[in-house]
Amino acid sequence: MAPVFGVDAEWLEADGLGGFASGTVAGSRTRRYHALLLAARTPPTERFVLVNGLEVWIRTGGGEYPLSAHSYCPGVIHPAGFKWIESFTSDPWPTWVYKLDDRTRVRQEIFVPHGHAACVVTWRLLGAGLGSGRGAGLRVRPLLTVRDYHALHRENSQCSFHPEAGPERITWQPYWGAPRVTARFNGTFSAKPDWYRGFLYSQEQARGLDAVEDCASPGEFGFALESPEDEACLIFTTDTPPDRPLPGGSTPEVVRALREREGSRRRALGTGLSRAADAYIVERGIASTIIAGYPWFTDWGRDTFLSMRGLCLATGRLETARQILVEWSRAQVEGLLPNRFPDAGEAPEFHSVDAALWYVQAAHDFLAQAQTAADFSLPPGDEKLIRRTCVRALKAYGAGTRLGIGADADGLLRCGEGDSSLTWMDARVNGQAITPRVGKPVEIQALWINALILCTPDEHSFGPLAARALASFTERFWNRQRRCLFDVIDVDHRPGTTDDRLRPNQLLAVGGLTHQLFTGAQARAIVDLCERTLVTPMGLRTLAPGEAGYAARYIGPGGSGQLERDSAYHNGTVWPWLMGPFVEAWVRVRHNTHKARREARARFLQPLLDSTAAHGLGHIAEIADAEEPFSPRGCPFQAWSVGEALRLDRVVLAD
Repeated sequence: MAPVFGVDAEWLEADGLGGFASGTVAGSRTRRYHALLLAARTPPTERFVLVNGLEVWIRTGGGEYPLSAHSYCPGVIHPAGFKWIESFTSDPWPTWVYKLDDRTRVRQEIFVPHGHAACVVTWRLLGAGLGSGRGAGLRVRPLLTVRDYHALHRENSQCSFHPEAGPERITWQPYWGAPRVTARFNGTFSAKPDWYRGFLYSQEQARGLDAVEDCASPGEFGFALESPEDEACLIFTTDTPPDRPLPGGSTPEVVRALREREGSRRRALGTGLSRAADAYIVERGIASTIIAGYPWFTDWGRDTFLSMRGLCLATGRLETARQILVEWSRAQVEGLLPNRFPDAGEAPEFHSVDAALWYVQAAHDFLAQAQTAADFSLPPGDEKLIRRTCVRALKAYGAGTRLGIGADADGLLRCGEGDSSLTWMDARVNGQAITPRVGKPVEIQALWINALILCTPDEHSFGPLAARALASFTERFWNRQRRCLFDVIDVDHRPGTTDDRLRPNQLLAVGGLTHQLFTGAQARAIVDLCERTLVTPMGLRTLAPGEAGYAARYIGPGGSGQLERDSAYHNGTVWPWLMGPFVEAWVRVRHNTHKARREARARFLQPLLDSTAAHGLGHIAEIADAEEPFSPRGCPFQAWSVGEALRLDRVVLAD
């Protein structure tokens, strides 16, 4: 059965440079980030929305029909081109077939060629309508803003519509100092400057953000589609980055070359999540990095190392993993690794306790795989650098470093100052942490002890520290009353205090990392309790129902502001990435048998994969509501959601 798409189901075309094209199946833009040409000036950052969308009409013997759709204030859809959609597929790229009421059928394709800040849009007549032997004519108006991708654009007198024309191409630079926009085409162009006002972005409105935008339209393209052999071609490009020229030739020749090259590249990637994984791996300088999610994230430390095991290692991208580990090692400061490289090129931000610890886990997995790979050779200097980075991080953590991070006498790792938010549950509003978890969080101890054990062969002094920490961990974190683990002990650095709210972080003591720290009946009790209270088809709740502060919905029916959203972010809201450690823990406590792996795949992984057909069109969202229907929320395309699903599929549940 063909998947049923919702009106807001979103597609993504990434360029490998940090830029992308995205939109909805219906065609109406629902986010400020939906665009045909969204490019990174300094890959993967300084992103600009250049070409927001198109107005498209097709004229046949039966009249003129719109193929586009837009949402305007106060919620009016005009035109309603989506009503002519006969079919849609995102394989190998977004492709629509429109069937008009006179039975004319036309195909529209959109794809982004990898390694180029460009977007290709084509139309081809599949069949003429009743009583029409004249083919069809196409009119296309581009909608431009040329703005920062987080911002919104309004009508103004500074916008320049002046065109620079050349053979089969035209260029605009609406604002001085901003990127230029070039359109290559095989039709005609008429300069007809106009403003399209009051576009309404429903997803922004639901998030309590500014949601209205005006777009500039410099003119109109015209194309003749006389027969199925004719193809109307538009290629939008920009001058950032400047060293990525497209193939030579006429516009149709360029389109054919790009289509053949990109089609071959995608076939080699495989299908499903394997192909989706490629979207998150992008260039940073001369190396690679991982985009945490589209449309608004760049590369984040914790997300990079957590998702790398699935996106890179499970898919055999060892060279990409090497580049990432080497590149990030150069950013280490006092043992810490940055959690975020800001968009505008400011200094990296250090506000994570676990980025360096996830680096150790990812590095260990990489080195183990590299040693046995027949087609990969790891330079000795890089191996030394990676191992040194791991040891340096753990030594700094043990001795004490920034952000209140340091090992206590019991061997456990304390972290945090004031209401700082250093763990993955890091939501903040107006400078205030929503889930501060200052003290000794449970998953930080699991990562810390695991890292010490992994690095003991390189630094023998870690062995006794790991043993002391493990003994303290198993003794102090076990909650005898609830038969699970405390989420935080020594809360706010007050010895003996505990936070016993039921959260999924404890699962990392059983699954998700190389070494299982709780075993036997205790491990089984942890996993069973989490399964009963936290597991959903989309991932795990971040707080159990009935706990104080539990939120069933990330966004209510009437929308919500940032405070309401972020208050729910880690207080019930489901996170798909957590399915990774949970499922690994689930099969471990069942002795990792073939039967257990097969059952886990059917019960837990398959429902998550099924969601990619209807919602993410091959991808998995960042979060979802904690109650039925578990609607996807937040970032629609998330690296660690895809990465952990891949790791389960290719590694944990592999036979």
